[in-house]
Amino acid sequence: MGLVQAIASNYNLSYNIDARFRSLAQESQAMALAVNQSQAAMQSDLGHLKTWMRKSHRRSRKVDSRLLALGATLSERSQQRALQRKEQEAQREALSSLALDLRALQDTLARLMHVVQSQGARLDTLEGWLQVPGPGTTAPAWPPTQPEPPSPSSPKLQGSRQVLRALPEPRDSPQDFADRLQGKREPPGPGSQWTQSPERPGEICNIGPALIFPNASTENVVFLSPGFLVGLRALSVCSWIRTASGYLGTLLSYATEENDNKLVLHGRDSLAPGSIHFVIGDPAFRELPLQPLLDGQWHHVCVIWTSILGRYWLHVDRRLVATGSRFREGYEIPPGGSLVLGQEQDSMGGGFDSSESFMGSVAGLAMWDRVLVPREVSHLATGKEFPPGAILTLANAASVGGFVQRVNCTCLELCP
Repeated sequence: MGLVQAIASNYNLSYNIDARFRSLAQESQAMALAVNQSQAAMQSDLGHLKTWMRKSHRRSRKVDSRLLALGATLSERSQQRALQRKEQEAQREALSSLALDLRALQDTLARLMHVVQSQGARLDTLEGWLQVPGPGTTAPAWPPTQPEPPSPSSPKLQGSRQVLRALPEPRDSPQDFADRLQGKREPPGPGSQWTQSPERPGEICNIGPALIFPNASTENVVFLSPGFLVGLRALSVCSWIRTASGYLGTLLSYATEENDNKLVLHGRDSLAPGSIHFVIGDPAFRELPLQPLLDGQWHHVCVIWTSILGRYWLHVDRRLVATGSRFREGYEIPPGGSLVLGQEQDSMGGGFDSSESFMGSVAGLAMWDRVLVPREVSHLATGKEFPPGAILTLANAASVGGFVQRVNCTCLELCP
């Protein structure tokens, strides 16, 4: 019995061992299968990883090439900007040099203009000394700056003789030039508005229309049209004037919507007798001395201005009586305003005050958009030649109001 039990016990043990082996074999097969599956999955993942890495590498090469191209572009642009900066600096230096050259040219031109004006005054003085008075000729109303001529050996006269020798054009003969110095009539040149000779020596004829302002009424006004069509950087205003009033009043007034005193030759009863304010772009002005005009006789007046260094000149009866600089330097008188004679505008085309009204006569008034030289002023004042290029004259009087009379005189002495 005990043996049977031992055999049975051994048999059960063997059976359990076999079952264990079979279980282990199954587990080993399952593990091998799991390992194979894991390896397959890993191989697949590794294949995907390799593919992604290859793509990433290709993308990296593209990015590198793009970065290289961008770097080259940035370098090229940086070089272009450096060149542009150099060009701009060169342009700025050139502009600065040009500005300095322009300034030097303006200074030289101003000095030349001053020399021309002074030599013109000397020439006028010499013409007065050399002029031979004819029948009916009267002495100039404005006294010469020197009471008597200098001696022939005077350095000043010698210098003036050199100027006189340089003035005649090649076509003039010595006799023609001597005739002009003695006050004889010159043949009219191109553009001249005078075509007839004076009836008698000393007479000034063909001056055009004259305007008579009989009293200081605000209704007495003359509008010139058109006004200034373009901006003016230079201006010459010349006219014959006669007044017996105790003050001059306003000869000319130019107003715009922006400013009613863009250009004014303005006098009033409260100013010093004979003084007048020359206004360009209110409130800038210069006071001009015109006291000799109050004697009731005809006098020729030229007011000249240029924006170059702000130079200005006042000529009365061919004599330079006032000059200056730094008056509205670089300024431009704008176009499109209202231009009137005889009244001062406090608003465009109106706002007149009788205390500022002009009372007297005006003849041969004209304006130029340039600087007249002394020779032109002298010829204009003596009736020899009308300077070309006038932009306005009394022929532009579009409206004559109030008691103003417009008359045509053959010669200045016949004008009322």
